[in-house]
Amino acid sequence: MSAPAPSPLAIVDAEPLPRQEEALTEAALAFVAELHRRFTPRRDELLARRAERRAEIARTSTLDFLPETAGIRADDSWKVAPAPDALNDRRVEITGPTDRKMTINALNSGAKVWLADFEDASAPTWENVVTGQLNLIDAYTRNIDFTDPRSGKSYALKANEELATVVMRPRGWHLNERHLTDADGTPVPGALVDFGLYFFHNAQRLLDLGKGPYFYLPKTESHLEARLWNDVFVFAQEYCGIPQGTVRATVLIETITAAYEMEEILYELRDHASGLNAGRWDYLFSIVKNFRDGGARFVLPDRNAVTMTAPFMRAYTELLVRTCHKRGAHAIGGMAAFIPSRRDAEVNKVAFEKVRADKDREANDGFDGSWVAHPDLVPIAMESFDKVLGDKPHQKDRLREDVDVKAADLIAVDSLDAKPTYAGLVNAVQVGIRYIEAWLRGLGAVAIFNLMEDAATAEISRSQIWQWINAGVVLDNGERVTAELAREVAAEELANIRTEIGEEAFAAGTWQQAHDLLLKVSLDEDYADFLTLPAYEQLKG
Repeated sequence: MSAPAPSPLAIVDAEPLPRQEEALTEAALAFVAELHRRFTPRRDELLARRAERRAEIARTSTLDFLPETAGIRADDSWKVAPAPDALNDRRVEITGPTDRKMTINALNSGAKVWLADFEDASAPTWENVVTGQLNLIDAYTRNIDFTDPRSGKSYALKANEELATVVMRPRGWHLNERHLTDADGTPVPGALVDFGLYFFHNAQRLLDLGKGPYFYLPKTESHLEARLWNDVFVFAQEYCGIPQGTVRATVLIETITAAYEMEEILYELRDHASGLNAGRWDYLFSIVKNFRDGGARFVLPDRNAVTMTAPFMRAYTELLVRTCHKRGAHAIGGMAAFIPSRRDAEVNKVAFEKVRADKDREANDGFDGSWVAHPDLVPIAMESFDKVLGDKPHQKDRLREDVDVKAADLIAVDSLDAKPTYAGLVNAVQVGIRYIEAWLRGLGAVAIFNLMEDAATAEISRSQIWQWINAGVVLDNGERVTAELAREVAAEELANIRTEIGEEAFAAGTWQQAHDLLLKVSLDEDYADFLTLPAYEQLKG
Protein backbone atom coordinates (compact mmCIF):
# COMPACT_ATOMS: atom_id res chain seq x y z
CA MET A 1 0.00 0.00 0.00
CA SER A 2 1.22 3.50 -0.81
CA ALA A 3 2.38 5.56 2.17
CA PRO A 4 -0.50 8.00 2.71
CA ALA A 5 0.08 11.71 2.71
CA PRO A 6 -1.72 13.62 5.45
CA SER A 7 -5.36 13.89 4.43
CA PRO A 8 -6.42 17.31 3.13
CA LEU A 9 -10.02 16.49 4.07
CA ALA A 10 -11.78 18.26 6.91
CA ILE A 11 -14.70 17.03 9.00
CA VAL A 12 -17.14 19.95 9.24
CA ASP A 13 -20.35 20.69 11.16
CA ALA A 14 -20.40 17.27 12.80
CA GLU A 15 -20.54 16.38 16.47
CA PRO A 16 -17.81 13.85 17.36
CA LEU A 17 -19.14 10.29 17.53
CA PRO A 18 -18.01 7.45 19.79
CA ARG A 19 -15.25 5.44 18.07
CA GLN A 20 -15.34 7.57 14.89
CA GLU A 21 -11.54 7.64 14.87
CA GLU A 22 -11.61 3.89 14.11
CA ALA A 23 -13.36 4.52 10.79
CA LEU A 24 -11.93 7.97 10.05
CA THR A 25 -8.27 7.09 10.37
CA GLU A 26 -5.70 9.34 8.75
CA ALA A 27 -4.83 6.60 6.26
CA ALA A 28 -8.48 5.96 5.36
CA LEU A 29 -9.20 9.66 4.87
CA ALA A 30 -6.07 10.02 2.73
CA PHE A 31 -7.45 7.26 0.49
CA VAL A 32 -10.87 8.96 0.25
CA ALA A 33 -9.11 12.28 -0.50
CA GLU A 34 -7.23 10.65 -3.38
CA LEU A 35 -10.44 9.14 -4.76
CA HIS A 36 -12.01 12.60 -4.56
CA ARG A 37 -9.04 14.30 -6.28
CA ARG A 38 -8.96 11.80 -9.13
CA PHE A 39 -12.61 11.08 -9.79
CA THR A 40 -14.90 13.91 -8.62
CA PRO A 41 -14.20 16.08 -11.70
CA ARG A 42 -15.40 13.22 -13.93
CA ARG A 43 -18.40 12.71 -11.66
CA ASP A 44 -19.28 16.38 -12.15
CA GLU A 45 -19.01 16.05 -15.94
CA LEU A 46 -21.29 13.01 -15.91
CA LEU A 47 -23.91 14.81 -13.82
CA ALA A 48 -23.86 17.61 -16.39
CA ARG A 49 -24.27 15.00 -19.12
CA ARG A 50 -27.40 13.70 -17.35
CA ALA A 51 -28.97 17.14 -17.66
CA GLU A 52 -28.09 17.32 -21.37
CA ARG A 53 -29.61 13.92 -22.00
CA ARG A 54 -32.76 14.81 -20.10
CA ALA A 55 -33.12 17.94 -22.28
CA GLU A 56 -32.81 15.75 -25.39
CA ILE A 57 -35.56 13.42 -24.10
CA ALA A 58 -37.77 16.45 -23.42
CA ARG A 59 -37.27 17.49 -27.05
CA THR A 60 -37.85 14.07 -28.66
CA SER A 61 -39.99 12.09 -26.15
CA THR A 62 -38.14 8.94 -27.11
CA LEU A 63 -35.11 6.75 -26.35
CA ASP A 64 -33.24 4.15 -28.36
CA PHE A 65 -30.35 1.76 -28.06
CA LEU A 66 -27.08 3.59 -28.73
CA PRO A 67 -25.84 3.38 -32.34
CA GLU A 68 -22.25 4.14 -31.28
CA THR A 69 -22.07 1.00 -29.11
CA ALA A 70 -23.80 -1.40 -31.51
CA GLY A 71 -20.51 -3.25 -31.94
CA ILE A 72 -20.37 -4.14 -28.25
CA ARG A 73 -23.92 -5.52 -28.36
CA ALA A 74 -23.22 -7.50 -31.55
CA ASP A 75 -19.98 -9.04 -30.27
CA ASP A 76 -20.92 -12.40 -28.73
CA SER A 77 -17.37 -13.19 -27.61
CA TRP A 78 -17.13 -11.22 -24.38
CA LYS A 79 -18.37 -12.27 -20.94
CA VAL A 80 -18.13 -10.81 -17.46
CA ALA A 81 -15.64 -12.30 -15.00
CA PRO A 82 -16.76 -15.56 -13.35
CA ALA A 83 -18.55 -15.13 -10.05
CA PRO A 84 -16.48 -15.85 -6.93
CA ASP A 85 -17.76 -18.73 -4.80
CA ALA A 86 -19.25 -16.40 -2.20
CA LEU A 87 -21.43 -14.71 -4.86
CA ASN A 88 -22.29 -17.68 -7.06
CA ASP A 89 -25.57 -18.55 -5.34
CA ARG A 90 -27.70 -15.43 -4.81
CA ARG A 91 -31.17 -16.95 -4.83
CA VAL A 92 -32.43 -14.80 -1.95
CA GLU A 93 -31.05 -11.42 -0.92
CA ILE A 94 -32.25 -9.38 2.06
CA THR A 95 -31.95 -5.60 2.07
CA GLY A 96 -31.67 -3.08 4.86
CA PRO A 97 -29.70 -0.29 6.53
CA THR A 98 -26.49 -0.85 8.48
CA ASP A 99 -27.67 -0.09 12.01
CA ARG A 100 -26.38 -2.55 14.59
CA LYS A 101 -29.53 -4.65 15.04
CA MET A 102 -30.17 -4.91 11.30
CA THR A 103 -26.56 -5.87 10.66
CA ILE A 104 -26.85 -8.88 12.95
CA ASN A 105 -30.35 -9.88 11.84
CA ALA A 106 -29.57 -9.58 8.12
CA LEU A 107 -26.36 -11.61 8.41
CA ASN A 108 -28.27 -14.26 10.40
CA SER A 109 -31.40 -14.21 8.19
CA GLY A 110 -30.73 -17.31 6.12
CA ALA A 111 -30.54 -15.23 2.95
CA LYS A 112 -27.58 -15.85 0.68
CA VAL A 113 -26.78 -12.13 0.40
CA TRP A 114 -27.37 -9.02 2.49
CA LEU A 115 -27.53 -5.70 0.64
CA ALA A 116 -25.97 -3.50 3.32
CA ASP A 117 -27.49 -0.18 2.40
CA PHE A 118 -25.93 3.26 2.74
CA GLU A 119 -28.30 4.57 0.06
CA ASP A 120 -32.11 4.56 -0.17
CA ALA A 121 -32.70 2.68 3.10
CA SER A 122 -30.44 5.03 5.08
CA ALA A 123 -30.92 8.73 5.78
CA PRO A 124 -27.36 10.12 5.46
CA THR A 125 -26.89 11.62 8.89
CA TRP A 126 -23.24 11.71 9.91
CA GLU A 127 -24.04 9.18 12.62
CA ASN A 128 -25.58 6.74 10.11
CA VAL A 129 -22.66 7.17 7.71
CA VAL A 130 -19.93 6.58 10.32
CA THR A 131 -21.59 4.04 12.61
CA GLY A 132 -22.69 2.00 9.60
CA GLN A 133 -19.04 1.61 8.65
CA LEU A 134 -18.13 0.68 12.24
CA ASN A 135 -20.91 -1.92 12.39
CA LEU A 136 -19.61 -3.67 9.28
CA ILE A 137 -16.03 -3.64 10.59
CA ASP A 138 -17.32 -5.07 13.88
CA ALA A 139 -19.29 -7.76 12.03
CA TYR A 140 -16.27 -8.94 10.05
CA THR A 141 -14.13 -9.05 13.19
CA ARG A 142 -17.01 -10.68 15.15
CA ASN A 143 -17.03 -7.85 17.69
CA ILE A 144 -20.72 -7.15 17.31
CA ASP A 145 -23.71 -7.77 19.53
CA PHE A 146 -26.86 -5.85 20.37
CA THR A 147 -29.37 -5.74 23.22
CA ASP A 148 -32.69 -4.08 22.50
CA PRO A 149 -33.20 -1.45 25.23
CA ARG A 150 -37.00 -1.84 25.09
CA SER A 151 -37.42 -5.61 24.99
CA GLY A 152 -34.13 -6.65 26.59
CA LYS A 153 -33.66 -9.18 23.77
CA SER A 154 -30.03 -9.85 22.81
CA TYR A 155 -28.68 -10.46 19.31
CA ALA A 156 -25.41 -12.14 18.31
CA LEU A 157 -23.92 -13.52 15.09
CA LYS A 158 -24.25 -17.14 14.05
CA ALA A 159 -21.19 -19.09 12.87
CA ASN A 160 -19.34 -17.53 9.92
CA GLU A 161 -20.44 -20.24 7.48
CA GLU A 162 -24.11 -19.45 8.22
CA LEU A 163 -23.85 -15.72 7.53
CA ALA A 164 -25.07 -13.97 4.40
CA THR A 165 -22.50 -12.55 1.99
CA VAL A 166 -22.47 -8.74 2.16
CA VAL A 167 -22.98 -6.64 -0.95
CA MET A 168 -22.67 -3.01 0.11
CA ARG A 169 -24.59 -0.19 -1.61
CA PRO A 170 -22.98 3.27 -1.49
CA ARG A 171 -24.88 6.45 -2.22
CA GLY A 172 -25.56 7.48 -5.81
CA TRP A 173 -23.30 9.82 -7.78
CA HIS A 174 -25.62 12.82 -7.30
CA LEU A 175 -25.32 13.04 -3.49
CA ASN A 176 -22.51 14.83 -1.67
CA GLU A 177 -21.29 14.29 1.90
CA ARG A 178 -21.46 17.75 3.41
CA HIS A 179 -19.51 16.75 6.54
CA LEU A 180 -16.34 15.84 4.62
CA THR A 181 -14.77 18.57 2.50
CA ASP A 182 -11.47 19.24 0.76
CA ALA A 183 -9.19 22.24 1.29
CA ASP A 184 -11.39 24.37 -0.99
CA GLY A 185 -14.51 23.52 1.01
CA THR A 186 -15.85 21.26 -1.74
CA PRO A 187 -17.80 18.30 -0.32
CA VAL A 188 -16.70 14.78 -1.26
CA PRO A 189 -19.29 12.73 -3.20
CA GLY A 190 -21.14 10.45 -0.81
CA ALA A 191 -20.46 7.52 -3.15
CA LEU A 192 -16.70 7.92 -2.72
CA VAL A 193 -16.98 8.34 1.05
CA ASP A 194 -19.08 5.18 1.45
CA PHE A 195 -17.08 3.11 -1.01
CA GLY A 196 -13.70 4.43 0.12
CA LEU A 197 -14.09 3.85 3.85
CA TYR A 198 -15.60 0.41 3.33
CA PHE A 199 -13.02 -0.75 0.81
CA PHE A 200 -10.05 0.63 2.73
CA HIS A 201 -10.98 -1.05 6.00
CA ASN A 202 -12.49 -4.31 4.75
CA ALA A 203 -11.15 -5.43 1.36
CA GLN A 204 -8.28 -7.53 2.75
CA ARG A 205 -10.31 -8.59 5.78
CA LEU A 206 -13.04 -9.96 3.49
CA LEU A 207 -10.50 -11.81 1.34
CA ASP A 208 -9.16 -13.44 4.50
CA LEU A 209 -12.73 -14.60 5.25
CA GLY A 210 -13.05 -16.19 1.80
CA LYS A 211 -15.24 -13.40 0.44
CA GLY A 212 -14.46 -9.99 -1.05
CA PRO A 213 -15.47 -6.35 -1.45
CA TYR A 214 -18.76 -6.60 -3.29
CA PHE A 215 -20.96 -3.63 -4.24
CA TYR A 216 -24.38 -2.67 -5.54
CA LEU A 217 -24.19 0.44 -7.73
CA PRO A 218 -27.34 2.62 -7.58
CA LYS A 219 -28.94 5.24 -9.83
CA THR A 220 -26.59 4.55 -12.76
CA GLU A 221 -27.81 6.34 -15.88
CA SER A 222 -25.25 5.36 -18.52
CA HIS A 223 -22.33 3.08 -19.40
CA LEU A 224 -20.02 6.08 -18.95
CA GLU A 225 -21.01 6.19 -15.28
CA ALA A 226 -20.25 2.47 -15.06
CA ARG A 227 -16.86 3.18 -16.67
CA LEU A 228 -16.14 5.71 -13.92
CA TRP A 229 -16.93 3.11 -11.26
CA ASN A 230 -14.66 0.62 -13.01
CA ASP A 231 -11.80 3.11 -12.95
CA VAL A 232 -12.45 3.71 -9.24
CA PHE A 233 -12.21 -0.05 -8.63
CA VAL A 234 -8.95 -0.40 -10.60
CA PHE A 235 -7.34 2.47 -8.71
CA ALA A 236 -8.60 1.30 -5.29
CA GLN A 237 -7.27 -2.22 -5.78
CA GLU A 238 -3.90 -0.91 -6.88
CA TYR A 239 -3.68 1.62 -4.01
CA CYS A 240 -4.53 -0.93 -1.34
CA GLY A 241 -2.51 -3.81 -2.78
CA ILE A 242 -5.59 -5.92 -3.55
CA PRO A 243 -5.47 -8.18 -6.65
CA GLN A 244 -7.13 -6.68 -9.70
CA GLY A 245 -10.56 -8.20 -10.34
CA THR A 246 -11.26 -8.76 -6.65
CA VAL A 247 -14.11 -6.24 -6.57
CA ARG A 248 -17.49 -7.39 -7.83
CA ALA A 249 -20.28 -4.95 -8.69
CA THR A 250 -23.97 -5.54 -9.35
CA VAL A 251 -25.61 -2.61 -11.10
CA LEU A 252 -29.18 -1.61 -10.36
CA ILE A 253 -30.96 -0.97 -13.63
CA GLU A 254 -33.32 1.50 -11.97
CA THR A 255 -33.23 4.30 -14.52
CA ILE A 256 -34.92 4.22 -17.90
CA THR A 257 -31.75 5.40 -19.67
CA ALA A 258 -29.70 2.56 -18.19
CA ALA A 259 -32.26 0.05 -19.49
CA TYR A 260 -31.08 0.94 -23.01
CA GLU A 261 -27.43 0.36 -22.05
CA MET A 262 -27.45 -2.87 -20.07
CA GLU A 263 -24.90 -4.67 -22.24
CA GLU A 264 -22.64 -1.64 -22.38
CA ILE A 265 -22.77 -1.28 -18.58
CA LEU A 266 -21.74 -4.91 -18.15
CA TYR A 267 -19.01 -4.43 -20.77
CA GLU A 268 -17.50 -1.43 -18.99
CA LEU A 269 -17.41 -3.37 -15.72
CA ARG A 270 -16.70 -6.77 -17.24
CA ASP A 271 -13.63 -7.56 -15.08
CA HIS A 272 -15.61 -6.55 -11.98
CA ALA A 273 -19.24 -7.18 -12.97
CA SER A 274 -21.40 -9.61 -11.07
CA GLY A 275 -24.88 -8.92 -12.37
CA LEU A 276 -27.79 -6.56 -12.89
CA ASN A 277 -30.84 -5.96 -10.72
CA ALA A 278 -34.39 -5.03 -11.72
CA GLY A 279 -36.18 -2.81 -9.20
CA ARG A 280 -39.58 -1.18 -9.58
CA TRP A 281 -39.97 2.16 -7.78
CA ASP A 282 -36.83 4.00 -8.84
CA TYR A 283 -37.34 2.74 -12.38
CA LEU A 284 -40.87 4.20 -12.49
CA PHE A 285 -39.60 7.40 -10.87
CA SER A 286 -37.01 7.65 -13.65
CA ILE A 287 -39.66 7.22 -16.35
CA VAL A 288 -41.72 10.06 -14.86
CA LYS A 289 -38.63 12.24 -14.41
CA ASN A 290 -37.41 11.79 -17.97
CA PHE A 291 -40.76 11.83 -19.80
CA ARG A 292 -42.61 14.24 -17.54
CA ASP A 293 -43.39 16.57 -20.43
CA GLY A 294 -44.15 13.78 -22.90
CA GLY A 295 -47.91 14.05 -22.74
CA ALA A 296 -50.74 11.70 -21.77
CA ARG A 297 -49.11 8.53 -23.10
CA PHE A 298 -46.45 8.69 -20.37
CA VAL A 299 -48.82 9.26 -17.45
CA LEU A 300 -48.52 6.45 -14.93
CA PRO A 301 -51.55 5.16 -13.02
CA ASP A 302 -51.48 4.50 -9.26
CA ARG A 303 -48.08 3.14 -8.29
CA ASN A 304 -49.55 -0.10 -6.90
CA ALA A 305 -51.26 -0.74 -10.25
CA VAL A 306 -47.88 -0.83 -12.03
CA THR A 307 -46.70 -4.35 -11.25
CA MET A 308 -43.87 -6.23 -12.89
CA THR A 309 -46.44 -7.87 -15.19
CA ALA A 310 -47.27 -4.53 -16.90
CA PRO A 311 -46.17 -4.91 -20.54
CA PHE A 312 -43.46 -2.23 -20.44
CA MET A 313 -42.14 -3.57 -17.11
CA ARG A 314 -42.17 -7.11 -18.47
CA ALA A 315 -40.12 -5.95 -21.46
CA TYR A 316 -37.57 -4.45 -19.04
CA THR A 317 -37.24 -7.55 -16.86
CA GLU A 318 -37.16 -9.99 -19.77
CA LEU A 319 -34.46 -7.95 -21.50
CA LEU A 320 -32.46 -7.83 -18.26
CA VAL A 321 -32.50 -11.62 -17.84
CA ARG A 322 -31.54 -12.21 -21.45
CA THR A 323 -28.74 -9.61 -21.30
CA CYS A 324 -27.27 -10.96 -18.07
CA HIS A 325 -27.28 -14.60 -19.14
CA LYS A 326 -25.86 -13.81 -22.57
CA ARG A 327 -22.87 -12.26 -20.76
CA GLY A 328 -22.53 -14.74 -17.88
CA ALA A 329 -23.89 -12.37 -15.22
CA HIS A 330 -26.49 -12.90 -12.50
CA ALA A 331 -29.98 -11.48 -13.04
CA ILE A 332 -31.45 -10.39 -9.71
CA GLY A 333 -35.15 -9.62 -9.36
CA GLY A 334 -37.14 -7.04 -7.45
CA MET A 335 -38.23 -6.40 -3.88
CA ALA A 336 -40.86 -8.14 -1.79
CA ALA A 337 -41.52 -5.24 0.58
CA PHE A 338 -44.24 -6.74 2.79
CA ILE A 339 -43.68 -6.47 6.56
CA PRO A 340 -45.53 -9.26 8.36
CA SER A 341 -48.12 -8.25 10.94
CA ARG A 342 -47.81 -9.64 14.46
CA ARG A 343 -51.56 -9.09 14.94
CA ASP A 344 -53.35 -10.01 11.72
CA ALA A 345 -52.81 -13.54 10.41
CA GLU A 346 -55.25 -13.02 7.54
CA VAL A 347 -53.30 -10.00 6.24
CA ASN A 348 -50.15 -12.12 6.35
CA LYS A 349 -51.77 -15.04 4.53
CA VAL A 350 -52.92 -12.87 1.62
CA ALA A 351 -49.58 -11.02 1.41
CA PHE A 352 -47.48 -14.19 1.61
CA GLU A 353 -49.41 -15.65 -1.34
CA LYS A 354 -48.69 -12.49 -3.37
CA VAL A 355 -45.00 -12.70 -2.46
CA ARG A 356 -44.92 -16.37 -3.43
CA ALA A 357 -46.57 -15.70 -6.80
CA ASP A 358 -44.13 -12.84 -7.49
CA LYS A 359 -41.06 -14.93 -6.64
CA ASP A 360 -42.39 -17.92 -8.60
CA ARG A 361 -42.76 -15.65 -11.63
CA GLU A 362 -39.20 -14.34 -11.30
CA ALA A 363 -37.68 -17.79 -10.86
CA ASN A 364 -39.65 -19.15 -13.84
CA ASP A 365 -38.63 -16.15 -15.97
CA GLY A 366 -34.96 -16.99 -15.47
CA PHE A 367 -33.88 -14.72 -12.63
CA ASP A 368 -31.09 -16.13 -10.48
CA GLY A 369 -32.27 -14.48 -7.26
CA SER A 370 -34.49 -11.85 -5.75
CA TRP A 371 -34.90 -9.38 -2.88
CA VAL A 372 -36.90 -9.42 0.33
CA ALA A 373 -37.21 -6.73 2.99
CA HIS A 374 -37.93 -8.92 6.04
CA PRO A 375 -36.41 -12.16 7.42
CA ASP A 376 -39.86 -13.83 7.50
CA LEU A 377 -39.97 -13.61 3.69
CA VAL A 378 -36.63 -15.40 3.20
CA PRO A 379 -38.12 -18.95 3.37
CA ILE A 380 -40.93 -18.04 0.94
CA ALA A 381 -38.55 -16.63 -1.67
CA MET A 382 -36.09 -19.48 -1.06
CA GLU A 383 -38.80 -22.05 -1.78
CA SER A 384 -39.69 -20.36 -5.08
CA PHE A 385 -36.10 -20.42 -6.29
CA ASP A 386 -35.33 -23.86 -4.86
CA LYS A 387 -38.18 -25.30 -6.95
CA VAL A 388 -36.60 -23.98 -10.14
CA LEU A 389 -32.88 -24.13 -9.33
CA GLY A 390 -32.69 -27.30 -7.26
CA ASP A 391 -29.05 -27.83 -6.40
CA LYS A 392 -27.80 -25.44 -9.10
CA PRO A 393 -26.48 -22.09 -7.82
CA HIS A 394 -28.12 -20.14 -10.66
CA GLN A 395 -29.72 -20.58 -14.07
CA LYS A 396 -27.40 -18.62 -16.33
CA ASP A 397 -27.67 -21.48 -18.82
CA ARG A 398 -31.22 -20.25 -19.61
CA LEU A 399 -30.26 -17.80 -22.33
CA ARG A 400 -33.83 -16.59 -23.00
CA GLU A 401 -33.15 -16.26 -26.72
CA ASP A 402 -36.93 -16.18 -27.16
CA VAL A 403 -36.92 -12.62 -25.81
CA ASP A 404 -37.01 -9.88 -28.45
CA VAL A 405 -37.50 -6.45 -26.90
CA LYS A 406 -37.70 -3.41 -29.17
CA ALA A 407 -36.69 0.08 -28.05
CA ALA A 408 -40.32 1.27 -28.05
CA ASP A 409 -41.44 -1.59 -25.79
CA LEU A 410 -39.52 -0.17 -22.81
CA ILE A 411 -41.42 3.11 -22.85
CA ALA A 412 -44.86 1.83 -23.89
CA VAL A 413 -46.38 3.17 -20.67
CA ASP A 414 -49.79 3.54 -22.34
CA SER A 415 -49.93 -0.24 -22.91
CA LEU A 416 -51.07 -0.57 -19.28
CA ASP A 417 -54.85 -0.68 -18.86
CA ALA A 418 -55.11 1.29 -15.61
CA LYS A 419 -55.89 4.90 -14.75
CA PRO A 420 -55.01 7.24 -11.85
CA THR A 421 -57.53 7.17 -9.00
CA TYR A 422 -58.39 9.42 -6.07
CA ALA A 423 -57.32 6.61 -3.71
CA GLY A 424 -53.97 6.53 -5.51
CA LEU A 425 -53.50 10.27 -4.98
CA VAL A 426 -54.31 9.89 -1.28
CA ASN A 427 -51.87 6.99 -0.95
CA ALA A 428 -49.10 8.97 -2.66
CA VAL A 429 -49.60 11.83 -0.20
CA GLN A 430 -49.80 9.48 2.80
CA VAL A 431 -46.63 7.58 1.92
CA GLY A 432 -44.80 10.78 0.97
CA ILE A 433 -45.50 12.61 4.24
CA ARG A 434 -44.94 9.59 6.48
CA TYR A 435 -41.70 8.58 4.79
CA ILE A 436 -40.19 12.08 4.62
CA GLU A 437 -41.04 12.67 8.30
CA ALA A 438 -39.08 9.58 9.32
CA TRP A 439 -36.21 10.42 6.94
CA LEU A 440 -35.82 13.86 8.47
CA ARG A 441 -35.41 12.09 11.83
CA GLY A 442 -32.62 9.92 10.40
CA LEU A 443 -34.60 6.81 9.44
CA GLY A 444 -34.29 5.62 5.83
CA ALA A 445 -36.20 2.30 5.97
CA VAL A 446 -39.72 2.82 7.29
CA ALA A 447 -42.66 0.42 7.69
CA ILE A 448 -45.78 2.18 6.34
CA PHE A 449 -49.07 0.28 5.94
CA ASN A 450 -47.28 -3.09 6.25
CA LEU A 451 -44.76 -2.26 3.52
CA MET A 452 -41.10 -1.41 3.96
CA GLU A 453 -40.65 1.91 2.22
CA ASP A 454 -37.40 3.65 1.32
CA ALA A 455 -36.45 6.80 -0.56
CA ALA A 456 -37.48 5.28 -3.89
CA THR A 457 -41.13 5.00 -2.84
CA ALA A 458 -41.16 8.63 -1.71
CA GLU A 459 -39.66 9.59 -5.08
CA ILE A 460 -42.37 7.82 -7.08
CA SER A 461 -45.07 9.23 -4.77
CA ARG A 462 -44.08 12.88 -5.23
CA SER A 463 -43.32 12.33 -8.93
CA GLN A 464 -46.80 11.00 -9.59
CA ILE A 465 -48.42 13.93 -7.80
CA TRP A 466 -46.29 16.31 -9.92
CA GLN A 467 -47.04 14.43 -13.14
CA TRP A 468 -50.79 14.20 -12.56
CA ILE A 469 -51.04 17.92 -11.80
CA ASN A 470 -48.99 18.96 -14.81
CA ALA A 471 -50.78 16.55 -17.16
CA GLY A 472 -54.22 17.72 -15.93
CA VAL A 473 -55.24 14.16 -15.04
CA VAL A 474 -58.93 13.51 -14.28
CA LEU A 475 -59.37 10.87 -11.56
CA ASP A 476 -61.94 8.08 -11.32
CA ASN A 477 -64.20 10.31 -9.18
CA GLY A 478 -64.27 13.00 -11.88
CA GLU A 479 -61.94 15.42 -10.07
CA ARG A 480 -59.06 17.00 -11.94
CA VAL A 481 -55.73 16.81 -10.10
CA THR A 482 -54.64 20.33 -9.25
CA ALA A 483 -52.22 21.90 -6.81
CA GLU A 484 -55.20 22.90 -4.69
CA LEU A 485 -56.50 19.31 -4.55
CA ALA A 486 -53.04 18.07 -3.54
CA ARG A 487 -52.95 20.68 -0.76
CA GLU A 488 -56.41 19.61 0.46
CA VAL A 489 -55.42 15.94 0.57
CA ALA A 490 -52.15 16.77 2.33
CA ALA A 491 -53.90 18.94 4.94
CA GLU A 492 -56.40 16.18 5.61
CA GLU A 493 -53.62 13.60 5.96
CA LEU A 494 -51.71 15.82 8.39
CA ALA A 495 -54.86 16.20 10.51
CA ASN A 496 -55.44 12.43 10.41
CA ILE A 497 -51.88 11.77 11.57
CA ARG A 498 -52.29 14.22 14.45
CA THR A 499 -55.45 12.38 15.55
CA GLU A 500 -53.87 8.97 15.04
CA ILE A 501 -50.70 9.50 17.08
CA GLY A 502 -51.77 12.22 19.53
CA GLU A 503 -50.60 15.77 20.13
CA GLU A 504 -47.46 14.87 22.07
CA ALA A 505 -46.05 12.49 19.45
CA PHE A 506 -47.10 14.86 16.67
CA ALA A 507 -45.22 17.75 18.28
CA ALA A 508 -42.14 15.57 18.83
CA GLY A 509 -41.94 14.65 15.14
CA THR A 510 -41.20 16.62 11.97
CA TRP A 511 -44.68 16.29 10.49
CA GLN A 512 -45.30 19.86 9.36
CA GLN A 513 -41.82 20.02 7.86
CA ALA A 514 -42.41 16.75 5.98
CA HIS A 515 -45.80 17.98 4.73
CA ASP A 516 -44.28 21.23 3.48
CA LEU A 517 -41.36 19.48 1.76
CA LEU A 518 -43.62 16.98 0.01
CA LEU A 519 -45.78 19.80 -1.34
CA LYS A 520 -42.73 21.79 -2.40
CA VAL A 521 -41.25 18.98 -4.53
CA SER A 522 -44.70 17.95 -5.79
CA LEU A 523 -45.96 21.42 -6.74
CA ASP A 524 -42.88 23.40 -7.80
CA GLU A 525 -42.84 24.16 -11.51
CA ASP A 526 -39.16 23.19 -11.60
CA TYR A 527 -39.07 19.46 -10.94
CA ALA A 528 -36.32 18.58 -8.42
CA ASP A 529 -34.05 15.87 -9.82
CA PHE A 530 -34.01 14.06 -6.48
CA LEU A 531 -36.18 14.58 -3.42
CA THR A 532 -33.17 13.77 -1.23
CA LEU A 533 -31.29 16.87 -2.42
CA PRO A 534 -33.62 19.48 -0.82
CA ALA A 535 -34.35 17.02 2.01
CA TYR A 536 -30.63 16.72 2.82
CA GLU A 537 -30.50 20.47 3.41
CA GLN A 538 -33.08 19.98 6.19
CA LEU A 539 -31.60 16.78 7.64
CA LYS A 540 -30.10 17.31 11.09
CA GLY A 541 -26.91 15.49 12.01
